[in-house]
Amino acid sequence: MTTPMTGGCQCGAVRYKVGGEPLALFACHCAECQRQSGSAFGLSMIVKRDDFVLERGTLKSFERATDSGRTISGHFCPDCGVRIYHLPTWREGVLTLKPGTLDDTGWLRPSGHVWTDSAQPWVAIPETGENHPTQPF
Repeated sequence: MTTPMTGGCQCGAVRYKVGGEPLALFACHCAECQRQSGSAFGLSMIVKRDDFVLERGTLKSFERATDSGRTISGHFCPDCGVRIYHLPTWREGVLTLKPGTLDDTGWLRPSGHVWTDSAQPWVAIPETGENHPTQPF
């Protein structure tokens, strides 16, 4: 991984840059990440909010309640619908980037798994790493 990291949506209307290194990278197995990704889990990379710069495009957003009762907003390309990041209301100064939108994804290795209680039964959760049955923070 080299910084700055760059990325964008599928159609190219949205481009961004992340100037700093990620704080954490988790595979999230909650039902909402499964629904949003259309897969068994979603990747969530926590970065400092000030490190993220939207370089092109405008994002659309929506807010929803989480299983913990807190709210989170999802920000996505209004043209192709690709989710770029989430803003958790309970964590000041950070955003949760969807790292599949990075131009270089070859270095991505989750440091742990969250919401493992909701994981699909066929997904093997490694015993090493920072794993949590629900939301840890």
